[in-house]
Amino acid sequence: MKVTGVEILVAGAGWRNFNFVKVITDEGLTGWADFSQGNVGGAIAPLVEHMGRHLVGKDPRQVQPAIEELRRRSWGVSIGAAARAIGPLENALVDIKAKALGIPVHEMLGGALRDPIRLYWSHCGSYHVTKHETLGVDPIRSLDDIKRLGARVRDAGYHALKCNLIMFDRDTPYLYGPGWVGGNGDADRNPVRAATRAAVDQMQAFRDGAGPGVGLHLDTNFNFRAEGFLRIARALEPLDLEWLEVDNFDATAVADLRRGTTTPIASCETLTGLRQLRPFLDHRAADVVIIDVMYNGILEALRMAALCDAFEVNVATHNYSGPIGSLITANYCGVLPNFRVMEIDVDQVPWAYDLLTVKPVIENGHMGLLPGPGWGAEVDEEAIKAHPPIQEKSGLV
Repeated sequence: MKVTGVEILVAGAGWRNFNFVKVITDEGLTGWADFSQGNVGGAIAPLVEHMGRHLVGKDPRQVQPAIEELRRRSWGVSIGAAARAIGPLENALVDIKAKALGIPVHEMLGGALRDPIRLYWSHCGSYHVTKHETLGVDPIRSLDDIKRLGARVRDAGYHALKCNLIMFDRDTPYLYGPGWVGGNGDADRNPVRAATRAAVDQMQAFRDGAGPGVGLHLDTNFNFRAEGFLRIARALEPLDLEWLEVDNFDATAVADLRRGTTTPIASCETLTGLRQLRPFLDHRAADVVIIDVMYNGILEALRMAALCDAFEVNVATHNYSGPIGSLITANYCGVLPNFRVMEIDVDQVPWAYDLLTVKPVIENGHMGLLPGPGWGAEVDEEAIKAHPPIQEKSGLV
């Protein structure tokens, strides 16, 4: 069996694209994965295409030799964007190998320790602020709306919810996000007191609505520097959050944060590879390590999880890609001995899973593993054609 080509397919998904990579073989088997372009204007797709050319002519079942060659081709730029291009190619090859064996990926990796997979409701309320018209959901206008949404999460059986910081100090609510291009808030990422007060009020509203049995996560991304993260973490201590999520590439700064508060800290979702993760473990920087299986590839992500296990740290997953990415993430979560919880976007375009030949079953806040070979489903190419991409974000222009 030989790889004969690598293709990129993109479907518009409201305000973003679902990006798929397809690895084609001469024996009719096809490997699928997806990837996130992030906020870099479609820069990842050309990298995937460029790196994918080096797979042509190779046996896709020899996953590690093929991926190791790609990593060696990227020495010097082996983290970040280059890694995020290699990760989906690794996932597509793993899909082919499992299909060639006629078994699910989770079985090929030693067998699932759990099925179904425990989920948390991500971006809870965020899209009700920014995308409610696109998604056809009720807008959030007040803390009472947040309470009602918390009750929905509880009633739907989700383990936890995760939200971004919503501000109500203008005519219309908005997300506090100075860590992002065009984001609202203090551009120097100072610990604005109004944001700290809003965080406490918001998480109290979610606690009132969801009750004591639902975990609460607040995702602050790159929106503060070390001082700001610490101020918010300390202010939230009485609310018993399951975690405060922070992004920072300085392991020492995150470790200082963890030592300075009783609020549990989750981090590392933006890291790529074992070597970038290790300082965070050496410094005991996070209570929960978050790993993205699309960024890293499932085999590298398993190595990262094994390193966490050696440090007695559990792993949650970052899952902000497309529908096949949720299947990939579920297969990963199924085999982890140190699993915490899997992220899922409940609020998304309603036809997202119509892009798959088999839809996953999500019930009572859990996702079942699909029994078919590979990821358990393929991408429906005809369905993709019904949803043209946002071209300027696709990398295909």
